Amino acid sequence: MSVADDIFISNMNDIMENGVWDTNLQVRPKWSDGTPAHTVKKFGIVNRYDLSKEFPILTIRRTAFRSCIDEILWIWQKKSNNIRDLHSHIWDQWADENGSIGKAYGYQLGVKHSYREGEFDQVDRVLYDLKHNPASRRILTNIYTFADLNEMNLYPCAYSMTFNVSGDTLNGILNQRSNDMLTANNWNVVQYAVLLMMFAQVSGLKAGELVHVIADAHIYDRHIPIVKEIIAMPRLKAPKIEVDPDVKNFYDFTVDSFRLVDYECNKKKYDIPVAE
Repeated sequence: MSVADDIFISNMNDIMENGVWDTNLQVRPKWSDGTPAHTVKKFGIVNRYDLSKEFPILTIRRTAFRSCIDEILWIWQKKSNNIRDLHSHIWDQWADENGSIGKAYGYQLGVKHSYREGEFDQVDRVLYDLKHNPASRRILTNIYTFADLNEMNLYPCAYSMTFNVSGDTLNGILNQRSNDMLTANNWNVVQYAVLLMMFAQVSGLKAGELVHVIADAHIYDRHIPIVKEIIAMPRLKAPKIEVDPDVKNFYDFTVDSFRLVDYECNKKKYDIPVAE
């Protein structure tokens, strides 16, 4: 059965059974009717996914695979902060009249910095180091730029990736300050698993472990009944992922470079409210 399912179910049960509610606090998020959106949370959840063994996508609930990849390419490859470069509408509520989300996400990855070897943005620096300095312990990105927070329409949730080469294998740590577990947990896991696989392939490496560190792993109050229904669903076998082996340049990947083989899952569509 899918390891991603096992991890997700374990996380959700742990949060619901042992988490801390914020109902006694004033909270920023609100539901569309103006009601405060309270959560139950666990602090400091760490999940490990071995990409050499299994692709970590849920089967107890469908994860929109192509949309996940489209968004990760929008951020990391296009380095865009404009929703007009994205094919889904998940960012619409945070965009201004011109489609911009401010100096957030892709914008930060595209800013160039000076190094001894020349000028690189954060993505190109990772690509350079994986090929030229694979023993480095400094291969990382960080888009939580304090000087620009007031010009971001949404503060970064998944804000840092640390890459580490062990032998012929590329591992990575995704740091996330906040994770709406029902809405976005597996979405983020799938995205950064694919990202790690992309970097590994173009660097002549194998994809190894993705470690997901979540500071505030929470479930919203109105999500609890849906969570209980989903984690009771039958767990199925994890699908295989195929990556176009001919892609050798990170900027040549497209959504069509990836294919899930034998992806069987619970296809029920859930009406999941999103707090703002």
